[in-house]
Amino acid sequence: MSDLVFGLDTFGDVPEDDSGKPVSHAAAIRQVVDEAVLADDLGVDVIALGEHHRPEYSVSTPETVLAGIATRTSRIRLSSGVTVLSSDDPVRVFQRFATVDALSNGRAEVILGRGSFTESFPLFGYDLADYDVLFEERIELFAKLLDEQPVTWSGTTRAPLTDADVFPKTESGHLTTWVGVGGSPQSVVRTARYGLPLMLAIIGGAPERFAPYIDLYRRAADQLGTTAHPVGMHSPGFVADTDEEAKELFWPYYRVMRDRIGALRGWPPIRRQEFDSEVEHGSLYIGSPETVARRMAAAIKGLGVGRFDLIYTAGAQPVSARMRAVELYGSRVIPMVRDILAS
Repeated sequence: MSDLVFGLDTFGDVPEDDSGKPVSHAAAIRQVVDEAVLADDLGVDVIALGEHHRPEYSVSTPETVLAGIATRTSRIRLSSGVTVLSSDDPVRVFQRFATVDALSNGRAEVILGRGSFTESFPLFGYDLADYDVLFEERIELFAKLLDEQPVTWSGTTRAPLTDADVFPKTESGHLTTWVGVGGSPQSVVRTARYGLPLMLAIIGGAPERFAPYIDLYRRAADQLGTTAHPVGMHSPGFVADTDEEAKELFWPYYRVMRDRIGALRGWPPIRRQEFDSEVEHGSLYIGSPETVARRMAAAIKGLGVGRFDLIYTAGAQPVSARMRAVELYGSRVIPMVRDILAS
């Protein structure tokens, strides 16, 4: 199991300082950089930053923050999680991540997604009625750009390209590119069609329910004659010294965040009983290092994935608690998971 990859994901949630006061967006971004530096020191494989355009999150341009992290780290991979390709330009996305790749000596990755939040569409002048065609055309173009050769392409959502060369090139000639999928079979098949690795967003319910998507990905790749790469998964969680401390640090902030989003989507307020059930049986990996490692190992083994990213922020958890969560994840959880899976 030495080839397993372990990452940390964040949207740059705006935390509280240890006096209970929310920090500024600028301070929240600097906090993410500090957490990434600590993760690098501890041997975590990947830091992934998600793109959002909401007041509770500080990271709207993951690649900009990743560029800053690149200059203060030496080994950790630098990924988005995700880049909302539908409301961005594929050429500019490639250029920005190729630049991060240069700054980091080849450590950049991009995870492309359609976006589970839609604020970026009106913000950048896109019509939500074009939600599907925007992603379909833009991933088609992005896949061509990955060859790092002159591109000819035409579609309905941006200007055509004719023998257009895009710079900078990566030194390796390869920009690692995943597709993030939340549960759409069509998205799974699309990922297989382009021969790209699949990252599953498993944010609720038993992880085993996603096994059919992994099987679909592998069958589709086989039928389409492309490569089925090791599948990744990312799920929310939080690590503290004890199970009770982890739950009590996570729950009140998670409840506020979950109910704020739920109100926009027509969900009822979350109850503590639902939260506790999700922690015990679902896709919230919350607890002591031993508890989180045990549950992560079970999910990895049950689904046969090759990468697990923990979304370690979900609300305004205090700065010191977040740093401790990163420390415990890198120093204790990851080694424990490896030991469990090797036994």
